[in-house]
This record gives sequence, C-alpha cells and structure tokens, in this order.
Amino acid sequence: MSYQLSDFDFELPDEMIAQEPAQPRDHAKLLVYDRSTDSITDDRFYNLPQYLPDDTTLVLNNSKVEKCRLLFDNGKKEIFVLDAINDTTVRAMVRPGKKFKKGRSVELTKDISAEVMDIDDEGLRTLKLSPALGDSVYNKHKHTPFPPYIEQNESLSEEYQTVYAQDLGSKAAPTAGLHFTDELLEKIEKKGITEAEVTLHVGLGTFAPVKTETIEEHTMHSEWFEITKDTAHQLNKANHITAVGTTSVRVLESCLRENEQFCAIEMDTDIFIRPGFEFQATDALITNFHLPKSTLLMLVAAFTGYEEMQKIYQHAIDKEYRFYSFGDAMLIL
Repeated sequence: MSYQLSDFDFELPDEMIAQEPAQPRDHAKLLVYDRSTDSITDDRFYNLPQYLPDDTTLVLNNSKVEKCRLLFDNGKKEIFVLDAINDTTVRAMVRPGKKFKKGRSVELTKDISAEVMDIDDEGLRTLKLSPALGDSVYNKHKHTPFPPYIEQNESLSEEYQTVYAQDLGSKAAPTAGLHFTDELLEKIEKKGITEAEVTLHVGLGTFAPVKTETIEEHTMHSEWFEITKDTAHQLNKANHITAVGTTSVRVLESCLRENEQFCAIEMDTDIFIRPGFEFQATDALITNFHLPKSTLLMLVAAFTGYEEMQKIYQHAIDKEYRFYSFGDAMLIL
C-alpha cells in the first residue's frame, strides 16, 4: 500500500511538547506495546527491565552531541556548524542570511570574523573563520543545538546527552537513550542482558520536513555510522535485538542490507524505513514519540503496522504522554 504524507499527520496540543526531561531521567512514562497481543501497558521507564526479553541484546547509539550552535550579538547572529572541513573552514547554516553574502567578511565580535567563501543551492554557507574554530575565544559562544521546538536553555545541556555518550559528532541527541541512568543500565546488566554500542552521528536531516506528498519520493538525509569488530561479534551471537532509538535501527538495518551478517563497518547511510520495509535485524524497539509527518514516525509505523501506530499515538495523547526529544518513551515488543 502506498501512503501519503497526510497519512502521518496528527494534532498535538502544545502543552504536550516536553521542554525539559523527567527528573530523574528514568521516571519518564513508558508505553509498552506488544505486537503479538496488540496490547498496550502504561508504566514508568525505570521498570523497563521487567519487559525486556532475557535473551535480548540492547543496542545503544553512543554518539555525543556537539555544541555546534554559535550565537553572537545576544543571539542576533548565528552560525550552526554542520561540517568542519578543516581548522578554519566550515559548512554552516547562518542567520540572518542577508548579512552572509558571498565574498563578504562578517564581523561577529571584535575577535571573531567569518568570510563567506561559497553559498550552495540550499543556502548553506562555506565559511572561513578567524581565528580557527578550536580557539578558546569561541567557548562562550558555543551552545547546545536543541531542536526548534525546545527553548534554548543551556542549563539543560547535560540533560541532552545520554549517560553513555562517547563519540562526539551529533547535531541532535539520540533521544530514546536519554531515559537511561547508570543505575538502570546496571540493573539491566544484572538481569543478564547484553549491551552493545554502535555510533551514528545524528544530522540535522533528522528534523528535515518531508516535502513530497507521496512519501516514496522523499530524498532521505545521509548519516555516518560505525560498527566495531567487537560489536559485530556481539550482534552476530545475539538471539534477540532491542534497538534503543531509530538511529540504532538505521545502523542495524543498513549493515544487514550491505552484508549477510554484522561486520566491522563505517559508512554513510540514507536508508528510508517506511511501511512495507522488511526488518532483518531489529526485534524490539525503544523510541520516543515523534513529530507529525516525520520520517521517524514512518519508521515506527513500519515496525508496528500503520493502524497500530495510529492506535498507540492516540492512546499516548489520551493519556497525556509527553512528546518529542525530552518526552516519554515507548517499548515495542
């Protein structure tokens, strides 16, 4: 069946968009959906271990969020660094665009300037920064790249990292992992459940709107990921795999599309998981509640079934779950 973009739209009251995480993290609500019985259970995330199969391997994305949002002049000027080409040259989104014209040098502070080397078709700038980006003069201008629906609040910077984040490179958090605490991970380990880490650097494309009404025509963003040799060995031994977040799903399914089994690999993936997709690696999924019309919502619908996704989301709205990055979680078995 072919789906239209409008099939993934829904109304969500603004007050259900979480502006800060639950305290402690693992006290977020947890919706458990069992595909075998089509049943929904409402609980709290700290009770996750009792729902996980004893023989599952929990796959975590250990990517760490970069402070890649540079704000100047009380936020009136912004450089959002997407890629650092070298010490001084970056690809970035800028604001306001009219100040960053090709060939112009923009004075950001008395110590920092940016020369506009190029502007691509999407309006992204190639900038030559002075001094180099690694200079300490930038430190007070670096901010956490919270999504557009969360107010900029640097006091929540550490809350926007998973407790197991290691490999710096994401422009947004792998948010399903934000609910874990060190204590909860220990409890899961004591149950005998194996934990495996992969890395996928989340790009801004995760927030990119789908602009085509026929979803198959959407061009998916690309993101870099890595599976190490040791992790590949763990995954090949696994009887059951629970992916923590849609980013982990992208890693697992991308790897098995390229290979007959898990292997050490690093590559870019533009995999687009939507209804009709055949999952080869993922047996269960932990994820947050996603934006209307988003590719993340389409991935969930592919995993649960379209009508089942609608049922789950309506239940979550009726029960006043908190949505998006700092919101509540669901476990799909």
